[in-house]
Amino acid sequence: MQRHCLALDLVDEPDLIAEYEKYHTKVWPEIVKSIRDAGIEVLDIYRTGNRMFMIIETADDFSFEKKAKMDAANSKVQAWEELMWTFQQALPWARPGEKWVLMNKIFELP
Repeated sequence: MQRHCLALDLVDEPDLIAEYEKYHTKVWPEIVKSIRDAGIEVLDIYRTGNRMFMIIETADDFSFEKKAKMDAANSKVQAWEELMWTFQQALPWARPGEKWVLMNKIFELP
């Protein structure tokens, strides 16, 4: 099992943040299926202010490249991502078009 941690910011407007969270109480079933089909076994999102933190645990053969290809071929995922982008904003150091940014692990309790 692999664990990956990612970060993303929301547009810093309370009404938009509330709407974003509401969408995540009823994530489209096709989105949940696409996540599981990609080999993601656990996906948790946390928020403080407008900063979000996502933890995913994946099968050993999971790859972000494979998931990106699967997502690009799925019109429902594309529609979801386009909708979510209205609430999200890239981190200042993100590459063009990059949403969730993979975080580097800097400490582990010995």
